[in-house]
Amino acid sequence: MRYIQRDKNCSGLDRRRTMPDGYEPSPRPVWTMSILTFVKNKIRQRINPPLHSPDYEAASRFLGSAYGGWPLLETTQRGAILFSFGLGEDITFDLAAIDKFGVSVFGFDPTPKSAGWIKRQQLPKAFNFHQVGIADFDGSAEFFPPENDKHVSFSATPSNSTSVPIKAEVLRLSTLIERIGVGTPDVLKMDIEGFEYAVIADVLSKSDIRPKQLLVEFHHGMYGIEIYRTIEAVDQIKKAGYRLFFVSSVGREYGFVFGP
Repeated sequence: MRYIQRDKNCSGLDRRRTMPDGYEPSPRPVWTMSILTFVKNKIRQRINPPLHSPDYEAASRFLGSAYGGWPLLETTQRGAILFSFGLGEDITFDLAAIDKFGVSVFGFDPTPKSAGWIKRQQLPKAFNFHQVGIADFDGSAEFFPPENDKHVSFSATPSNSTSVPIKAEVLRLSTLIERIGVGTPDVLKMDIEGFEYAVIADVLSKSDIRPKQLLVEFHHGMYGIEIYRTIEAVDQIKKAGYRLFFVSSVGREYGFVFGP
């Protein structure tokens, strides 16, 4: 049996997506997730409007669920390499990118809950999983569990004073490129719960590993992260030659494209 998922993307359009055999959807009902996401987005837009607006027009296609979806440029080539960091329990974007664009996905998540979920899925050959995280150094890092046990996202900083971190392997993007041996990714997607700021600075410091498309979720206003850090990070990305083609309605997910 193939699982049919119905959701809404950032533009509010209703879409149906067919998931591969063996894909285990989130235990939370999809329709509930969509309604909650829609309401939360509206509230956030009122209280905290997005910090930025796109300054570059580029045709893109929104792929995946309302919770875990991202835009991918229509110019994405078949066989492109996508590095996807921070999978959690939603890989609808990655699977849709394989299905619609024929990309090869290398998915990364060092946390045990996500890794366990991924390993239970029946995934296409184009999806390659690595239980490792990304950072601006090679070694191990502390990951703090979510305050709600039902959630899956571990973060760079604790959600409360009693949080007990786990330690997991992390590597720089340059090290991962060398280890995996597929070259610089065409698309780099990061939803890494506060680690993104240091990683962005590290990636931009080496011109030979910059991806054509950069998809980042920023976490200002969460985990004690100040707004200025996102403003500075976006400025750094633009100065490195990227243009901003997408900002989600909640103002956290950003899409950048490199070059003129």
